[in-house]
Amino acid sequence: MSMPLQRILYVEDDPSIQTVVKLALELVGGYQVEVCDSGRAAMAALQRFRPQLALLDVMMPGMDGPTTLQHLREQFGFERLPAIFMTAKVQPAEVAVLKSQGALGVIAKPFDPMTLGGELERLWSGQP
Repeated sequence: MSMPLQRILYVEDDPSIQTVVKLALELVGGYQVEVCDSGRAAMAALQRFRPQLALLDVMMPGMDGPTTLQHLREQFGFERLPAIFMTAKVQPAEVAVLKSQGALGVIAKPFDPMTLGGELERLWSGQP
């Protein structure tokens, strides 16, 4: 039985999507959410916030989602940080690549804010 999911580090460069996801996860889902607008900001927040899960946009300027996850997992204590990617590119081959990089799953954009928390829980509970 995994611990209940409470703290989510959310990395997304689009301010409008940041707002929708933060509201959906905090108000509807009851999670604590730390929003970062870049991989660099996520690196800075990691030790302070100590997330249980990284929720990452795939396509971002500078450091993309997979690269951000790689850097987060290089930090002491976060080598096995669970991650879920969000992307508009959800062709099976693209999803397979993201899962091969260690993601619990991939959530398609656009997404339904009312069911986002439930989707995270479903993917979270599937982890060993």
